[in-house]
Amino acid sequence: MQFGLNEEQEMIVSTVRSFVENEIYPHEDFVEKTGEVPHALGEALKQKCIDLGFYACNFPAEVGGAGLSHLDFTLVERELGRGSMALTHFFGRPQNILMACRGAQREKYLLPAVRGEKMDALAMTEPDAGSDVRSMKCQAVRDSGDWVITGSKHFISGAEHADFFIVFVATGVDDTPKGPKKRITCFLVDRGTPGFEVREGYASVSHRGYKNYILYFDQCRVADAQVLGAVDGGFEVMNEWLYATRLTVAAMSVGRARRCFDHALSYAAERRQFGQPIAKFQGVGFQVADMITEIDAADWLTLAGAWRLDQGLPANREIASAKLYATEMLARVTDTTLQIFGGMGLMTDFPIERFWRDARVERIWDGTSEIQRHIISRDLFRPLGA
Repeated sequence: MQFGLNEEQEMIVSTVRSFVENEIYPHEDFVEKTGEVPHALGEALKQKCIDLGFYACNFPAEVGGAGLSHLDFTLVERELGRGSMALTHFFGRPQNILMACRGAQREKYLLPAVRGEKMDALAMTEPDAGSDVRSMKCQAVRDSGDWVITGSKHFISGAEHADFFIVFVATGVDDTPKGPKKRITCFLVDRGTPGFEVREGYASVSHRGYKNYILYFDQCRVADAQVLGAVDGGFEVMNEWLYATRLTVAAMSVGRARRCFDHALSYAAERRQFGQPIAKFQGVGFQVADMITEIDAADWLTLAGAWRLDQGLPANREIASAKLYATEMLARVTDTTLQIFGGMGLMTDFPIERFWRDARVERIWDGTSEIQRHIISRDLFRPLGA
């Protein structure tokens, strides 16, 4: 691994950071106060991203994407982490699981998503099936050559903008020595399909404007042509394409932590108490030193995980470590920054309280901290037969 960015990577970082600072920051207060991203604003941001040549940059050039490496794309996500997720959502990064599309699916779903003509949303989580995916109750059964889906999904991000949904449902049960084990299949379901309803979900204190939705399926009929991957092959598709999303969460956490840290550094240098900047006090100076050390450590863990993917090396444990450490680091950095700001840190005059609130969800979605620790420990003990 090279400890330093090449010229092209420096350009990627500079371009995306400039986009975030100039196109995202000016609208953050409005989104924070209203909890909404006006349709025209979202479309304008998407078009600017397309014009930059960065839309669907996580897709290979053969399908019209920018063809960035895992490391390059991680740099993109790190810079996007500095901005409001409700707004950076339109710096389009369709789910790379769409690379599993075959035949007519490519023309109907994959290519329009890459071109920015359609947007997708991933639907996996249910009220009783979060980390335990095989507990999902939403199911599809065969009927007259089609599939009929019944059940619900919740915590679905980006659903309000989605033209179609990538939905994982149970399609059968196998008896195993460890008990019943559900088979999972992935479907591509268009908005407006009869029997399919999208409703606004819960009010969240994290990432205002980046809403979550609830999907309801009531005898929703879909054809075989809408199966993504193989029937009962949902886990294979998931494991091939989705596990690296944890790297995205880690990268965005690093970017957000650096933005928060910049506020802490400036405030500590400018805020005066007892006749001197509070940075002069060891209690503050040491906290700042600890913050930058943890941010740098999380950054390198994350980039190392991306580098391993590019080298074709096993990276599951490394990505879990990056997601675990970066999200927990973000919690510490935002909390310490708020402490440095004192009472003003809780006021909406500064974005610190927003960073603090937003940080909390990172340890939950895309695999909780507990799940990441499970992945890491399992990877370490399995070779020993334990």
